[in-house]
Formats: sequence, structure tokens, C-alpha cells
Amino acid sequence: MDRSQQTVLAIDMLSQTGGSKCFDDDGKVKRTGSVWTASAHIITAVIGSGVLSLAWATAQLGWIAGPVVMLLFSVVTYFTSSLLASCYRSGDPISGKRNYTYMGAVRSNLGGVKVTLCGIVQYLNIFGVAIGYTIASAISMMAIKRSNCFHKSGGKDPCQMNSTPYMIAFGLVQILFSQIPDFDQLWWLSILAAVMSFTYSSAGLALGIAQVVVNGKVKGSLTGISIGAVTETQKIWRSFQALGNIAFAYSYSIILIEIQDSVKSPPSEEKTMKKATLVSVGVTTIFYMLCGCMGYAAFGDLSPGNLLTGFGFYNPYWLLDIANAAIVIHLIGAYQVYCQPLFAFIEKQASICFPDSEFIAKDIKIPIPGFKPLRLNLFRLIWRTVFVIITTDISMLLPFFNDVVGLLGSLGFWPLTVYFPVEMYIAQKKIPRWSTRWVCLQVFSLGCLVVSIAAAAGSIAGVVLDLKSYKPFQSNY
Repeated sequence: MDRSQQTVLAIDMLSQTGGSKCFDDDGKVKRTGSVWTASAHIITAVIGSGVLSLAWATAQLGWIAGPVVMLLFSVVTYFTSSLLASCYRSGDPISGKRNYTYMGAVRSNLGGVKVTLCGIVQYLNIFGVAIGYTIASAISMMAIKRSNCFHKSGGKDPCQMNSTPYMIAFGLVQILFSQIPDFDQLWWLSILAAVMSFTYSSAGLALGIAQVVVNGKVKGSLTGISIGAVTETQKIWRSFQALGNIAFAYSYSIILIEIQDSVKSPPSEEKTMKKATLVSVGVTTIFYMLCGCMGYAAFGDLSPGNLLTGFGFYNPYWLLDIANAAIVIHLIGAYQVYCQPLFAFIEKQASICFPDSEFIAKDIKIPIPGFKPLRLNLFRLIWRTVFVIITTDISMLLPFFNDVVGLLGSLGFWPLTVYFPVEMYIAQKKIPRWSTRWVCLQVFSLGCLVVSIAAAAGSIAGVVLDLKSYKPFQSNY
């Protein structure tokens, strides 16, 4: 019996016995994730730069539609994430075959051309998120510099600066962190990033409350920004773009399966993931409601596109500095959490295409005094570095925070958060066509498609408007 046959036999035995003390039923090292680590991963991915645009989004929609839309998106996200969590294992939820990636789940449940479509949409969305996070981090770094400049000049100096150096700095940090091999080794970065997300969200909330107290009243209206402050056409496009911004704030379905694959069992991964989803979506919705509504209450129609960096506040400047530093630290972690599935996919495909290549497979051990040797893979080093350089360059070309956030949210929301989870659930549960359950799920999916198209249209209109006065690599804030 050769080594490959021994490996297959060992995995079969593990599957029959439910794994061992050291290995899971698929022969991989025992997973250690829990409800809390999964929640930390989700919160790291969800409470990102999107939270900062929610005051602006609420201002476009008003006191009635704004909170209602946020609540609806949270319900949709929880519902579809629960459907997706059911698709981690094919067949039996306890002992069925594991699907290690989102695309793997689509392949097992749907197959055919839908696998290719899913891969294209998922990985383009991850690529876009990396660009969005690079833009957001640069704006936050500049905000620290500007708040100190404002403080020193007493508000007399406009303190304009170019975003390019800050995007390059963020890119250099990402080149370093991108060498972390996989999700299991990112737990500490996710927990740190989750703490940072609470830090800056709390700061934005506190500053919003303080501004309401200073104003002596709650600003805003039931229907949002008034005609006159903007034209009727702008009101429509901005309302659509607000939908995209809110969708982006809730987007994490594309990495849910990868997070679920880090969870231990028993209990079943599905049960753990549903609990983690409920905890994380509940926490983020409360934060979103508070940050979005208090920001709108503080600034009304003048709510900035980015609550902390749109300079609705520049005092107390030290609190702004802490909040913006927390944003940068959070986005460093969130960038990695989002990009790991893409990194893993490319590296797996490379190893399949070139199984005998030492350049792809061989790790070089670099001794570090006092620590374990660093395992450096040349292919991983080069390809991940090129990826970061490309996303950084595109960020410097298109540094439009609100429009990019809205466009990413709208493009990724329907296919990845709604369509594929619904279709996989229908296939896995063998729901008959034209049954009441099937019709309800399809109507739900169609309604979400309409919302995505409207949001994409609004965001594209915003990008076109920004491009009219834009000069490449010369974006000053």
C-alpha cells in the first residue's frame, strides 16, 4: 500500500469515527474555532469602513426610511447567512462532506456554469473590497494629520494634503501581513480588529451625541435631505446610492464558509455559525442604528460622507486621532480577513497546475532569535505582493470613498448575499419548483435584485459626477 492509499484509508477511518484528538473527520488538523472567534471574524469583516457612511446614508433617506432600511438589511443578512451556513456540509449536517470555500459550496450544490459565475463575482468583489479598504484607511490617516493641523492653526489653515503617500504606506503594511498563510493564524488579528471597530464606532457615537447636546436639538427630517439642497434627480440618485452604502456595511457572506471552516465540532458547525451570525449581526445592527442615527441627528442634511473624516468634527482632536487610528488598525485586519479566500484559491490552483514546482510548494525557514522559524513561501510572497500593489495603484486612481463603497455594496449584495445562498438552500433541501416555499424564496431574491440594480445605478452616477473634476494621483482632501 503506497502513501496516498494510506492517507485515503486514514481519512475514511477518521470519517467513520468522527475524527480523533488531533485530527478532524477530513484528516485536517483539529479545528479550534468557537462562537466567539467566528463572531470576532464576522464583526471584523462587517463593522468596517461602511459604518462611517451610515450617517450620510440616513441623511439621504430620512428618519423613517433610514432606520427601516438598515433593519431590513440586517434581517436579510441574517436570513441568507443562516441559509448559507446550512450549505457548509453536503448531505448530513453532522458528517456530510465539507465545503471549504464559498465557491466549493456552490460547486457541490449547484455545479455547472454557476460555479464559474460565482468565482468571478466573489473574487472581483474581494478585489474591490481591498480597494475600498485602502481608500478608507488613507482617508483616516490623513484625518489624523488634518485634525492636528486644524488644532495648531485654530481652524485657519485648510490643511489640504495628497492621499497617495498614505495609500502607499497602507499597501506596505499589507504586503507584510499578507504573508500570514491562512485563516487559522489570523484569529489574533481578527480579535484586535474587532476591538478597534468598537473603539471607533463608540467614538463616532459619542461625538454625535455630544454634537446633539451642543446643538440643543435633533436635526434631520422624516424624508431626508430636502429638495433645494439638492435637485430632484440628485435626491433620487443619492437615495439609491444610500442603499448601496448600507448593503456594503452588512456584506460578509463571501467569507462566511471560510470562517465556518475554522469552527470546531461538536456541536455542528451549522449550529455554531448560526449562533455567531445572530450575535454578530445583532451587535452590528445596534451599532449601525446608533452611529447612523446619531450622526444624522447631529448634522442633518450636512451629514458628512465619512462621519469621522468628513470633518463634521475636529474637536476634541485627540479623540478623533484615537478613533481614526482604530479605523486604520481595524482595516489592516479586515483587509486580510477578506483577502485570505482569494489568496488560498490562487495558491491552490497554482499547486494543482504545477504539482512538482518547488517555487510554489517549498517553504524557506528563516530563523528568528527567540521565536519559531518564519516559514516563507516564494510564490506566496511574490503573488500576494503583486496583488497588494495592484489594489493600491487602483485606489490611488479612484479615491472616491462614498461612491466606491456604494458600488461595491450594490454589486456584491444580490449575487453573493442573496442569490447563491437561496439557490443552494433550495437545491440542498430539494424544495419542489412552484411550491409555496420555492415561490417565496424566488420573490425574495427578485426583490433584492431590484434593490441592487437601483443602488448600483446611484453609485455609478456618483462616480461619473466625481470623475468630471478629478485628476489622477492628485486627490487632495
